[in-house]
Amino acid sequence: MSAELLVLLIVVLTALAFDFTNGFHDTANAMATSIATGALRPRTAVLLSGALNLIGAFLSVAVAATVAEGIVDLSEVSGKALLDIVFAGLVGGILWNLFTWLLGLPSSSSHALFGGLIGATIAALGWSGVIWTSGHKGVLAKIIIPALLAPVVAALVAAIGSWLVYRITRGSNERTVEGGFRWGQIGSASLVSLAHGTNDAQKTMGIIFLALIAHGSAKASDPLPLWVIVSCAVAIAAGTCLGGWRIIRTLGKGLVDIAPPQGFAAESTSAAIILTSAHFGLPLSTTQTVTGSILGSGLGRPGAEVRWAVLGRMVVAWILTLPMAGVVGAICWAILHAIGGTAGVLVVFALLIAMATLIWLRSKRNAVNSHNVNDDWQAPDAAGATGANTADAAGDQAAKTAATPAKASRKDGKPVSNGIG
Repeated sequence: MSAELLVLLIVVLTALAFDFTNGFHDTANAMATSIATGALRPRTAVLLSGALNLIGAFLSVAVAATVAEGIVDLSEVSGKALLDIVFAGLVGGILWNLFTWLLGLPSSSSHALFGGLIGATIAALGWSGVIWTSGHKGVLAKIIIPALLAPVVAALVAAIGSWLVYRITRGSNERTVEGGFRWGQIGSASLVSLAHGTNDAQKTMGIIFLALIAHGSAKASDPLPLWVIVSCAVAIAAGTCLGGWRIIRTLGKGLVDIAPPQGFAAESTSAAIILTSAHFGLPLSTTQTVTGSILGSGLGRPGAEVRWAVLGRMVVAWILTLPMAGVVGAICWAILHAIGGTAGVLVVFALLIAMATLIWLRSKRNAVNSHNVNDDWQAPDAAGATGANTADAAGDQAAKTAATPAKASRKDGKPVSNGIG
């Protein structure tokens, strides 16, 4: 195997690894509310989401074209230099995804990817190497503006939807209403999963296609190869099936106490906005869209509690994602460039594996899983930990759950169902 082909293989594997982290990082976007309201059992929810992410990845390639052509100025770089940029950017995105997952923060996987790519590009080519503005293309039009608008629009629409739902069902039997909306949530959550696959899987397809262009295996005018579409679809679906329970807990239990009518309104809003963005080729952050929808569902329900401190931590993560992933991407490119050649790629790849392993081992000390993901959210303690929003608090809660299994049973000794499925 030639050195160039080995580097391309490593880049493709790293891109699929990012797609995998995107899957489990963003499972919460589709299923957090359905799990929180009991509409779906946790394991059933993530498996359903994985299957629909797989299907959604085949529905459109408009977003992939935006990623492949709309960030790095291909007139300034090509060949091995472009492969190095793509690889360093992917590493930056993966490490930020894993770090925020460890903290249970629903940051944007999309912005982690773009941030890593932008940081590596600036380190390699300077500011001129990034397409900042170019008509309807570029970072400003395709990333920054949608990032600012998506959560606000989603919150507004979901707030109106939630208010209307409670207004229309006022005076109806509460148990009947909630039971009906639980069934409705299965459809709305499924639509969000389908939309997520349509939007997010395309981003990794675009990155792999960019690597193929750099290697000379494809031209910018070529259609996406089928193997790229299939591999990315499988990777994001596999990651989704893993669960990402830490972030599911934060979105489902930490931001708002969600009832089934709210969950239905939030999921329907998210699906509509994400599918619209995919149609127009906008690589929208599904995390920000879904968070905005959940916030809006709380604002639209009379008497609902919104935990603004939790939202504040999420917003900080959103703000930091692009620059921090960019810094990591730039550092990775610098290491790669300092060592040079294939050896540089191998060293950075080894560092990625080492860091990912350390984060995974750290998470095992205080696991959040399908058994404790719906435990009651805890108020901040003296150290500032909130529920499972931090790793240590999550572990404490998991230990309590494991030590008191009787609480999950009815008085007659039969287990309580977590929902449908």
